[in-house]
Amino acid sequence: MKKLVICTLLVMQVVFAWAQQNPALKGKVVDSKSQKPLRNVVATIQSTNQSTLTNALGEFVFTAAPEGNQSVQISSTGYSAQTFAIEIKKGETLDLGVVVLEEDITSEQQMSLVTITENDLGDDNSGSESTSGLLQASRDAYQQAAAFNWGQARFRIRGLDNAYGTTMINGIAMNKIYDGRPQWSNWGGLNDATRNQEFTMGSAPSDYTFGGALGTQEINTRASFYRPGSRVSFSGTNTNYSWRAMGTHASGMNKKGWAFVVSGSRRWAEEGFFEGTDYSANSLFASVEKKINDKHSLNFTSFYAQNSRGKTSPNTKEVNDLKGFKYNSYWGWQDGKKRNSRDKDIQEPMMMLSHYWKINTKNSLNTNVAFQTGSIGNSRLDYQMANNPDPTYYKNLPSYYYNSPSYYVQTGVDGSGNPIFANPMADLARANFQADGQINWSSMYDQNRRTGKSVYALYEDRTDDTQITANSILTSELSDNISLNAAVNFKKLKSHNFQNMLDLLGGNYFVDIDPFYTGNASQSDLNNPNRMIKEGDTYGYNYNLFATVIDGFTQFKFNYKKADFYLAQSFSRSEYQREGLYRNGIYLNNSFGKSDRLTYENFGFKGGLTYKITGNHLLNFNGMYMTKAPTMRNVFSNARINNNTTEDIDSERIFSADASYILRTPKIKARLTGFMSKIQNAADLSFFYAEDLFDADAVGSGNEDSFISELVTGMDKRNIGAELGIEYNVTSTIKATAAASYGQYIYSNNPHLRVNDDAQATATNTNPLTDFGKTYLKGYRQSGMPQQAYTFGLEYRDPNFWWIGANVNYLADNYLDVSNILRTDNFTIDGTTGISFEGASETNVRRVLRQEKFDPFTLLNLTGGKSWRISSKNRNIIGFFASMNNVLDVKYKTGGFEQSRKATYPNYTADYANGTPSFGSKYFYGYGRTFFVNVYINF
Repeated sequence: MKKLVICTLLVMQVVFAWAQQNPALKGKVVDSKSQKPLRNVVATIQSTNQSTLTNALGEFVFTAAPEGNQSVQISSTGYSAQTFAIEIKKGETLDLGVVVLEEDITSEQQMSLVTITENDLGDDNSGSESTSGLLQASRDAYQQAAAFNWGQARFRIRGLDNAYGTTMINGIAMNKIYDGRPQWSNWGGLNDATRNQEFTMGSAPSDYTFGGALGTQEINTRASFYRPGSRVSFSGTNTNYSWRAMGTHASGMNKKGWAFVVSGSRRWAEEGFFEGTDYSANSLFASVEKKINDKHSLNFTSFYAQNSRGKTSPNTKEVNDLKGFKYNSYWGWQDGKKRNSRDKDIQEPMMMLSHYWKINTKNSLNTNVAFQTGSIGNSRLDYQMANNPDPTYYKNLPSYYYNSPSYYVQTGVDGSGNPIFANPMADLARANFQADGQINWSSMYDQNRRTGKSVYALYEDRTDDTQITANSILTSELSDNISLNAAVNFKKLKSHNFQNMLDLLGGNYFVDIDPFYTGNASQSDLNNPNRMIKEGDTYGYNYNLFATVIDGFTQFKFNYKKADFYLAQSFSRSEYQREGLYRNGIYLNNSFGKSDRLTYENFGFKGGLTYKITGNHLLNFNGMYMTKAPTMRNVFSNARINNNTTEDIDSERIFSADASYILRTPKIKARLTGFMSKIQNAADLSFFYAEDLFDADAVGSGNEDSFISELVTGMDKRNIGAELGIEYNVTSTIKATAAASYGQYIYSNNPHLRVNDDAQATATNTNPLTDFGKTYLKGYRQSGMPQQAYTFGLEYRDPNFWWIGANVNYLADNYLDVSNILRTDNFTIDGTTGISFEGASETNVRRVLRQEKFDPFTLLNLTGGKSWRISSKNRNIIGFFASMNNVLDVKYKTGGFEQSRKATYPNYTADYANGTPSFGSKYFYGYGRTFFVNVYINF
């Protein structure tokens, strides 16, 4: 028995020694100022997909690592990453010792600057914003340039709308079902609380979702992942708001297994950079985690971001020449204050419960359930049988009189006997517009009070969404070289859309009719005709949209010494339905009640390879093919008043590929990428007034203006280009960065265009479509973004914790959004005779329809900051960050669109005959010189 015990102990000792064999790589990470260990720091062997997190003692361990020369990166949000060149030897442990991370005071830029810009081109109540693609940048020099240097000019990564990326919070996608875009304002002002982020570019693999052609952004709000401590900051700026106050506290995980984070902020301005743009936003955040045991944790996250801001108008060249590029036609004086008629109000709080289950050392499961409800409102003026209150209404501007021969008066003759003409009405219009040119609130109140019936009123296009989301995400190590990611997601949405009366402007009631129609056609709701509307009432339109979306994906990643590769696949099912709550007088039998259910099933495949030339030199390839359901916005052709669906609409087909060379050394990091994406079968829906679209004998039509919905289907887009990012540590204190993007983003076919005109609807024609055939878009550039962008920057970081940086940016190849209807045969061919309009030769038509290319521009930006440790015993720090963008105060266009009202060649050329059209293109402008100053305390 004694011998047996001794032998058993010897065997156990051998087994224990084998189990405790020396790790390949280890180290400990501490804060440079407090010297305290840092938890949840990411250590990554860069030539592989191997990474690990530090524990509560700041320690990390790799039990295995590829032999030979490698680079290991130590990184954590809010700290400057450290990269080490190492050599792994078989059977030996490489101990990096204590790795000291310094606070990245340049991260104040990432936490302070907002790159969101308005996208009100269609004013479609989409509730989404246009950004540079991803709200914040990772450590990649290219992404950082795209977000913080080029974002102010509406740059889009790879020319893609953010609907082609996936933004997540705790693995739950935040992209709206309605239009596919994330609503950034839902967590606006919570910069501190949303700083724990992961990114992928293009179709690269994500552990949480299949993703899209643009990439993914995952925001993690698990309470134990936040660095313990408190932070208070106060900021001043002259962009969309003037002041911001913010406070955040994170407890860290205590001995009883509890951790919590709370954060709040307020942003406000009486007037932003552009005239009349008021701003008010309040944001709250809380996250609480309970660690039940070593295997199970529960985390509850909630956030509420209320935002109200005044919009700014796009303007024609005529208006900008008369009033300047900061002019905004949406506001007017009332009781000594500027009142904006077009406010956007958002409040959509969200609650999220997450369960983290560490099944064993190889498998983990994360399950999340979220509930979101709230409203988005976009206000504007309504009027009946009264003058248009818009100060830039075409009859209020000089161009209207210049383009009308009857307003010219002969005042004499010149020395040669030629008549001299004047246009006193144009001169009067110019004088009046320059003297005022704003909304006349007092006049509207006076007219309403005189009659008691409001002929003017302020309403909002309102969307009240209620959505339930649930998902589960599995992560599994199948072997030493193979891992599995899988997820299943469920979303259910009820979206109530209606017109809400906000202010009767001194009147007693507003009649719920459309005065441009008579009889039943004038009624918004035949079930309740001729209603007298009070403030807070619903009128005009009223309907629900329902959506159910189920999707899932699996992804296998294979990691080997010389190559890593992955394969992923996805499936989704989207179901949409409309329910009309009003019986519209134009669509008696096709507006009230539920529509048919529309179902779209889609799939996706992607794969990629990383080939390791050495530990520092890598080649990376990614490819993807997927189909994507059309958005609800495009599926229902005129959801406000009928159940009709868009003809021939179907799922988009998306193909993307990229190839990269990546260099990673302690001294220099660089990435050079070539990319392409092709989007087929896209759709576009827009609404506007147009003239002379229909034959004179068409029912309900003639030469009058028509308010139409334009349906474009089968649209193809092709994006190809290259991107470069370089970061070079010149010395230990000086860093140089450079980035470049060159793209060619075009429409690659001639899609189909149809027009819906409500005036042509009859009892037997409930879907009054006119087929205009092809719209000749092939070869035109996609609009609203620079297709070339370059930057070079220098940064000096002093050992005494102050820094300064400067970068110069050159942006070019930004194009105007072209009108689809102007590029159909209707523009050149007389619908009555079937022959071309006089003068509409190919040369002349090409000249007038040439796409406008905006001037290139250069922006100089400066940044700097300083921090001080105010206690030697802890990490109490006070600091400031300051930046100035567009130092040279360059005036530049960020976007714009052609107006479609003059839809035939004779009308269009007549409008441009005097050089100042009444319906010229409208433009958006970027900020001039702006500043941002932030003072903060960490304790």
